Amino acid sequence: MNAWTAHDYTQYPFSTQNAQDYENLQNVYLDAVFQPTLREVDFRQEGWRMERDQQELGWKIKGVVYNEMKGAFSDAGSLFATRAEQQMYPGTTYENVSGGDPQMIPELTYEALVEFHRTRYHPSNARVYSYGSFPLAPQLQRMEAAISSYVRQSPIEVPMEVKPFGERMVTEFGPVESAAGSADKQTKFSVSYLTNDMRNVYESFAMSVFSGLLLQGASAPMHKALIDAHIGSDFSSNTGYSPFTRQTSLTVGLQGMADKDIPMVEQRISETLARVGEEGFEQRRIDAALASVELAYKHKTSDFGLNLMRSVSTGWFHGVDPVEYLRVSENVMRLRADSGVFQKLVDRYFANSSHKLKYVMLADPKYMQRLEEKENELIQTKLASLSSADLARIDEKNAELAEEQQRKEDLSSLPTLTLDDVAADAQRYAVDMGVCAESVPVQWRTAATNGISYMRAINAVRDKYPELWPFMPLFCEALTYQGTETRDMAEIETDIRLHTGGVSFSPFVTTDLDNLGHIEAGIS
Repeated sequence: MNAWTAHDYTQYPFSTQNAQDYENLQNVYLDAVFQPTLREVDFRQEGWRMERDQQELGWKIKGVVYNEMKGAFSDAGSLFATRAEQQMYPGTTYENVSGGDPQMIPELTYEALVEFHRTRYHPSNARVYSYGSFPLAPQLQRMEAAISSYVRQSPIEVPMEVKPFGERMVTEFGPVESAAGSADKQTKFSVSYLTNDMRNVYESFAMSVFSGLLLQGASAPMHKALIDAHIGSDFSSNTGYSPFTRQTSLTVGLQGMADKDIPMVEQRISETLARVGEEGFEQRRIDAALASVELAYKHKTSDFGLNLMRSVSTGWFHGVDPVEYLRVSENVMRLRADSGVFQKLVDRYFANSSHKLKYVMLADPKYMQRLEEKENELIQTKLASLSSADLARIDEKNAELAEEQQRKEDLSSLPTLTLDDVAADAQRYAVDMGVCAESVPVQWRTAATNGISYMRAINAVRDKYPELWPFMPLFCEALTYQGTETRDMAEIETDIRLHTGGVSFSPFVTTDLDNLGHIEAGIS
């Protein structure tokens, strides 16, 4: 059970393997989404409120979402990505922080929230997704019962079209990251380019593959130009292709760098894109990238259906047939046959961009202090507009909230499972024991995996080199960055992606089922 706010829609997903549980959850979700009570006392708890601070004899702004977003905005990487996107999409819905900007949340009123729900959280504005093996008809019947009293209304118009501004550079300040070293190497810089309309599914697919080839792994051109050059510590948090806005964008940036290196980084980004525009990518890397895409869509994880929902949702809300996003094999075949597709993308969106943002965030040791001062100024501004009667009424409402928080909820109003609804036995998969070459024991498990095989090998090292155990996590991490005596990592990495869904190394520790006082340790 979850809920999340995307750029221009909100989703409420749930999942279960039990049919009765699914029915119960669907009824609760439909009721909660379309018919919430939305009491003012709930708004004051979840949104924001003014409250006396008894210890400091002053006033504070409190609220669950308000505090959550203050925490999110104290993270330098999250703040950088958010502010850069706001600057990239002025005049659109994307210049607003979908999760709520702490500086703006206190401007929201209870009445505005209720009206927002009345107009936006309407069946006419909704998309409903179901995945799995349970019969569909009962689900549709429950859906019909929940929305049959509504009258269809016109769709909500939201400003989404970007007006190109040419080339723009913006510099802002952010917090110092204490674990990232000295403040003079904490500058973040990125270059963002406006790219395709997300309703063009094939071009979005091509841009996604292009982004991976450009940025991901030791063999990627941008990785060689920026990371291998040790100009910064890593790519910036907003680096990559973003297909979640009506007009998509691709960003390349660095963090952990000195501000004096900004011109050099900008030049390297431009030169690398120009070189890709002329030469394209090595064919083996393209084949490896497309093989990874095909494997990823076959890789059947526990949240396979949820991931499919995420892949179709953004375009679905903009009028794209969601089935178009599932035609992965067709897009792969089309891309393979599309000669020079990546050079064309460079020419179309990067060579002479009509909308390009260069965004800089400098680390300010006093950033958090300044935020606190702004919050205090906001509190004082609000207090100045309130009479003593208003303040007394706020105290009354806070007392009501405190009383409400202590009230025991009536859980009997919720549907629940009984033991009769739960299978007595869990589903089990047989494990066959065997031995392969050199007498190495092997466990074989047969399961429905969409045609993909998975292998894990464990090297036991418990009784060897105890002085090296503390370095095992570093060793495992470093293995996928080191080459061998005869091949560099870029070449090996392409082979891995061409023939597998990924190779990883990690420390392995487990208890011995036959002797709980004994552990097995090694490398997986």
